[in-house]
Amino acid sequence: MDVIAKAKYVKMPASKVRDLAERMRGLSVSEALKVTDFSERKGAFHLGKVLKSAIANAEKNAKLTAADLKVKDAIVDEGPAIKRFWPRPRGTVSPILRRTCHIKIILTDGKS
Repeated sequence: MDVIAKAKYVKMPASKVRDLAERMRGLSVSEALKVTDFSERKGAFHLGKVLKSAIANAEKNAKLTAADLKVKDAIVDEGPAIKRFWPRPRGTVSPILRRTCHIKIILTDGKS
């Protein structure tokens, strides 16, 4: 059975989170938590929150134990960019794109 958790509109570029998400794929839940806990990157904090939410969903809603779960997939998609402007000389402006992302983690127990 698959269990899903999502975090939307995380204020961080998807490129900074994707490499940690790729490292988590296929690991057991305990090993994936170690990856997020011992990484000093900001993206690891957000991935850890979504992973813990997925574990809680599995235990509460699907009546699964955390010891049996594995990370089936960790997907990080681009979200909308927040548009800002930076003043420049001679009355001009430079655009700033503050990128966001959507994080989705799918856990499985390996059955059906």
